Amino acid sequence: MDVEVRVAARRTKILHELVACVPDRLDTTRTAPPILRMTPLHLGTCGWNYDAWVGPFYPSRTRPVDFLSTYARAFDTVEVDSTFYAIPPAKTVRGWASRVGEGFEFALKLPQEITHELRLRAAADLCKRFFDVSRELGRKLGPILIQLGPDFGPSELPALAAFLPTLPADLRFALEFRHKGWIHEGVIALLAEHHVALALVDGRWIQRRTMTMLAERPTADFAYIRWMGPNRDLVDYSRIQVDRRKELEAWMKAIAILAPKVRVSYGYVNNHFAGHAPATVRMLQEMMGMSVTDPAKLGDQLTLF
Repeated sequence: MDVEVRVAARRTKILHELVACVPDRLDTTRTAPPILRMTPLHLGTCGWNYDAWVGPFYPSRTRPVDFLSTYARAFDTVEVDSTFYAIPPAKTVRGWASRVGEGFEFALKLPQEITHELRLRAAADLCKRFFDVSRELGRKLGPILIQLGPDFGPSELPALAAFLPTLPADLRFALEFRHKGWIHEGVIALLAEHHVALALVDGRWIQRRTMTMLAERPTADFAYIRWMGPNRDLVDYSRIQVDRRKELEAWMKAIAILAPKVRVSYGYVNNHFAGHAPATVRMLQEMMGMSVTDPAKLGDQLTLF
């Protein structure tokens, strides 16, 4: 039996196990089964520019200018946090694209000037500027995350309802709420009407069980998941400091239900989730039966370029 036949047989076996284990309703108390990527799944981290990753992830003596190209040899997507603070120059965005290979995707965060300062109102010019710059990534542009603050409550529904129809159809958007009052049938229907994905977030704002249950009802043809952590107490980003396997097992079951309902899924891990985001991504990859790049081999790869 050649390698391709063995791989196909293993994938079929895992699929059968998965179907047998997934219940009609999501039960996060059970151990997560192996996950087969029934649709494309892209996993990465929130950002890549961390000096603390040199050694445990990036090879020793890796220069900051080489962080992104090295990162892209381990993962195929990244969430760019810097766009939340300012619209980058088009030259900068083109530079990002030039440092990664085909198939890599950047998820960008909508600037806080739009979401937090203007609160989605009178933002047409800023949005156009940001979207035009985003398009510089071409096929390497992933979803755009609209992250709303915890003080953006349901009383702001008119602003949200007016903003969503203005989003350009050629781009994909995910929306993150940090106020539990938004999670109800009307808002879910509103997002689905405009094909905006409800971002599923493991954080301190909305209970994990609520988020994993929402995996049963995607509002777009793609999924967007963020593992943020309960707080910002972790400040050493060089190592795992909290065992989050139990939490990830709950998410594995949610992803098993979500995956067949969407065309592609994106997931991003923040350093605050467990201490060292690259290691958490590798754990997720292992739990889902995906290929994993050993950080020790990133140095070997560098010698090829």
